[in-house]
Amino acid sequence: MEEHRAGPRRSEQARLAVLTAAAELIAESGYENLTIEAIARHAAVGKQTIYRWWPSRAAILSEALLEGMIFRQQLAVRDTGDLRGDLAEWMSRVWTVLDAPQGRLLLRSLVAAATEHAAIGELMRDRLSADGGIRARVVAHGDPTLAAVEIGDAVAGWMMMQALLGAAPTPESIRAIVRVLVPG
Repeated sequence: MEEHRAGPRRSEQARLAVLTAAAELIAESGYENLTIEAIARHAAVGKQTIYRWWPSRAAILSEALLEGMIFRQQLAVRDTGDLRGDLAEWMSRVWTVLDAPQGRLLLRSLVAAATEHAAIGELMRDRLSADGGIRARVVAHGDPTLAAVEIGDAVAGWMMMQALLGAAPTPESIRAIVRVLVPG
């Protein structure tokens, strides 16, 4: 017996084409020039396909970012055995992305998308615990007294506030927040 589905089936090939197109286009021309039409053309899909699966260009970029298609190297937390050093190094690396005009625009669009669509916010939060994420790195450290979820949320929240307010964290302020979150 055939299973009945309410609505169209999502093609994984089309989904990946759209995410790849969005990642390539934002790298080429920035968020301000990114349009659904351009993404559709670049991905060789119809605009209706995009609008069926994503409510906005910010939602597409959110998914591309969280899938590791945008800033993959910059967002991975390294494991050198020194949790404080690894978190501070990650925060510094992420700040270089956020400090660029495209990075700030992308962050603002992600925040806007998460505000409009709770599922995007949940996906962003879950990504912090994925392999290579902050929470995963804290858990890998192996200290059961450290609250990995709360540390991940605090680091992400602090970085987001710095970027949204236009503040530039210093190496000293990064080390200070890490010392507060990871007592030594």
